[in-house]
Amino acid sequence: MPRSNAYDFVFCGAGCGSLSLLVRMLRSGHFNDKKILLIDKDTKTKNDRTWCFWEKDKGFFEEIVYHQWDTIAVHGDGFSTTPAIAPYRYKMIRGIDFYEYCFSEISRHSNVEVVMAEIGNWEQQEGQTVITLNGQPTSLGTPVLFNSLYIPATPNRKSLRLLQHFKGWLIETDQPAFDPKVATMMDFRAEQKEGTTFVYVMPFSTTKALVEYTLFSKALLQPAEYDKGLNTYITEQLGIKDYRIIEEEAGIIPMTNEKLSFKGRGWQIGTAGGQTKGSSGYTFQFIQKQSEQILQQLLKGASLDKIPSSPGRFRFYDNTLLDILYHDTLPGDKIFTRLFKKNKPQRVLRFLDNETSLSEELKIISSLPTWPFLKAALKQL
Repeated sequence: MPRSNAYDFVFCGAGCGSLSLLVRMLRSGHFNDKKILLIDKDTKTKNDRTWCFWEKDKGFFEEIVYHQWDTIAVHGDGFSTTPAIAPYRYKMIRGIDFYEYCFSEISRHSNVEVVMAEIGNWEQQEGQTVITLNGQPTSLGTPVLFNSLYIPATPNRKSLRLLQHFKGWLIETDQPAFDPKVATMMDFRAEQKEGTTFVYVMPFSTTKALVEYTLFSKALLQPAEYDKGLNTYITEQLGIKDYRIIEEEAGIIPMTNEKLSFKGRGWQIGTAGGQTKGSSGYTFQFIQKQSEQILQQLLKGASLDKIPSSPGRFRFYDNTLLDILYHDTLPGDKIFTRLFKKNKPQRVLRFLDNETSLSEELKIISSLPTWPFLKAALKQL
């Protein structure tokens, strides 16, 4: 349990959102006199996930980028493209490297306390923040509280919820089987019967790659079905008959039209604060942008209320696409392959990053089938 009953900052959850912000705060050198508490029920000692993203320059976590590529590939039924994406680079960070890097930094700061505990409800009692930890109400003073624990809201008739669920194998072969210069961002040449299904392949050498089987659907698969999907893709699409599985990973990312805001019970960050893109599940770079914005406000002593949210039109685009995927109005594989077929990859990447101009967005929208998107858009309006 916490050693003190008064903290300046409290972080609920030790995931990407909390760690990205906390490490920035510590690196700034401006919070060494503040008492900081980080709470999570897990020890973060497993390689439980992989983050893939793209950026133009070196990022805050550049030191732990496991691999990066200048070229991506997108494949679908009757369509393949392998474009260079300069000035972007497609990057990958392993979960275990991220956790070890962040906790190594935290361990150098005696003003940060890490507590392993199950987090329950929290509330204000006589001006004090009281959080239930392992079933015991615990007073923590009057801290700035950041929460990264996502709890879905009660569904209503307008709710759209899909799951992005995946399983990945890090495999190794005896004979050369991969092009380490090209990262397969999306390969839709997999059965689509369970929903939008694709595989991405991150090659680290000619004989070693991470192969991730990913679905957008309302329900999870049985465990054996992920293994079947992976093996089928590796043997049939990649033509690899003999391989060894070195590591496995699996995860679930919510895709929802739920309006998740920064301001809530405390300050909501990460997925809990709406930093997971509803139509695609991309999260890592949105968290990095938000973390930097929060840090700058804290350094200036300015109100966190002043942090601008992403333009509302991007949420509208996400909800429109999510509506189509949820109701299966158009096959997801056709939508994403068409995006890359009709647009330069850099424009698509900017769009997925919520960084396009309105004129670019109109070009992207005009490249998609008009009527299904118009009907879905009218529903969102």
